[in-house]
Amino acid sequence: MSLRLLLATAAVAGFAASASAQTVIEVGYATTTDSHYGMGMTRFGEVLEDLSGGEMTLVQHPAAALGGEREMIEAVQIGTLDMVITSSGPLPNFVPETQVLDLPFLFRDYDHARGVLDGEIGQELLAKIDEAGFKALAWTENGFRHITNSRQPVKTPADLAGLKIRTMENPIHLKAFEALGAAPTPMSFAELFTALQQGVVDAQENPIVVISVSNFAEVQDYLTLSGHLYSPAIILMSDALWSGLSEEEQGWIMEAAAASVEVTRGRVSELEENGVQGLIDKGMEVVTEIDRPAFEAAVQPAYTAYTDQYGDELIERIRAQ
Repeated sequence: MSLRLLLATAAVAGFAASASAQTVIEVGYATTTDSHYGMGMTRFGEVLEDLSGGEMTLVQHPAAALGGEREMIEAVQIGTLDMVITSSGPLPNFVPETQVLDLPFLFRDYDHARGVLDGEIGQELLAKIDEAGFKALAWTENGFRHITNSRQPVKTPADLAGLKIRTMENPIHLKAFEALGAAPTPMSFAELFTALQQGVVDAQENPIVVISVSNFAEVQDYLTLSGHLYSPAIILMSDALWSGLSEEEQGWIMEAAAASVEVTRGRVSELEENGVQGLIDKGMEVVTEIDRPAFEAAVQPAYTAYTDQYGDELIERIRAQ
């Protein structure tokens, strides 16, 4: 064999080995690439590629291209999708203990919520999620949820009476809005804008960061800064993929996840500060003050539904922080 042929063969073999060594991670999420999720995942990919020297790359599938959040969580659990960033809303369907995070008016502010999730309680819940057949990489964020609707300003629970409000498929959310007198309607986020546009539902509730990027001001006239729920998000990886990675590669993944959380939370904080004015500029009427004691009293059945199953120890631990 000629030297030239030997070199060519070696080059081809080297290229094949390099190509086969590259790990491509596919991630799905419900929002757009310019959303807080998209910004966080872009940072995840940058850090991962840098740490791995290009051996690991991230491919994003935004805007519910792979299905709704529950469907994507299921896909990660069975290993047909590598990773998902999702709200915590559908999570109790897989790990019931995580319902505690969805109790209304549980968290005082962002510092409280982030402190709980980054601390001992958050780590305990991540471990519970791991037991359900995932690798839970990190808690990230959507933010405090607020109510929008197309009918009237909402200041008291009575103003919600009869409103068809889209909620996530989450038992605590459903119980809370039923107690408030609304008609909660579980629906995939991917269907929400069209449902609001066509009047299938009158209202929805989401953080400012989601309301802004989803253009809900085009189909909703009223925004109430209720802050009724803190909405975490979570980055989940296929346990099969995680288990097949080396310890060094797992370290790269965890560093990338931490960097992603920092970017996502930063975007949430930014829009919480200035996003409301943008919605006003687009024509939304904003209610800044609600009858909070009345709301807190009205949603107590949601707490009862939780404590009847799990007791109040975890609630008290969260409140004590």
